[in-house]
Amino acid sequence: MKKKIQQARTLMDALPYIRRFNKKTVIIKYGGSAQADSKLKEKFIEDIVLLYLVGIKPVIIHGGGKKISNLLEKLEVDSEFVDGLRVTSKEVMEVVEMVLGGNINKEITNLLNHHGAKAIGMTGKDANFIEAVALNDGKYGLVGDIVNIDHKVVEDLIAQDFIPVIAPIASGGVDHPGFNINADLAASKIAVALNAEKIIFLTDTAGILDDKKKLISILEKEEIKTLKNSGVISGGMIPKTDACIDALDGGVGSAHIIDGRIEHSILLEIFTKDGIGTKIK
Repeated sequence: MKKKIQQARTLMDALPYIRRFNKKTVIIKYGGSAQADSKLKEKFIEDIVLLYLVGIKPVIIHGGGKKISNLLEKLEVDSEFVDGLRVTSKEVMEVVEMVLGGNINKEITNLLNHHGAKAIGMTGKDANFIEAVALNDGKYGLVGDIVNIDHKVVEDLIAQDFIPVIAPIASGGVDHPGFNINADLAASKIAVALNAEKIIFLTDTAGILDDKKKLISILEKEEIKTLKNSGVISGGMIPKTDACIDALDGGVGSAHIIDGRIEHSILLEIFTKDGIGTKIK
């Protein structure tokens, strides 16, 4: 009986957050171990379905860099990284679209539908809802810089109770192969376009750590620059924090960097007082 009472208390503890975020849009950038590990993948899907069933409006933007690299290697297609970005030739772009827009996107969509949600997979080419131009005048090949997002396309899907699952590929115009977009950047831009309540980045770290490697639970966005200058924020965390700041500057309520290696990390971040990662506000 005590266990049952504790379960009821846990549900009641979540109630204020369910009420607060009901009918709000939450953008989730899905990647890292949470996307690669089968058990974590299942827990992620369960989290999204629960958000959906209690009236929150999740939108998923996913990456897939490891699968892209694996397939490029199998096909013996040369690929290199410059400034942390995958230089994307036409041959590489074909593989990117195959993996992101096909394999990964449809797997996520299928799992959500199987668990009782109503999900639909898409890329930015669908309805031409993400438009881009070549980043840095084509320095990285077909890596794109987003110039327009037709938010109404996604809003219409949400209004019909769909969960949009978005692969970060943008339209480049008629007879153009399309652009490969950094998934963190795409998530940030989409969050702004949809006037989202939150944006959550799943990573393979606990969040933003201080100089003693302890988790920083809450940050003001103005503190990010100081942490960068001191080297506390470095490497792969820099583009994620930049994406967070872009989202906040665009009107998103809060940005979260959380550990996707923890089961039900999304629920723990949204439905508990302290969360489990770093909240930037």
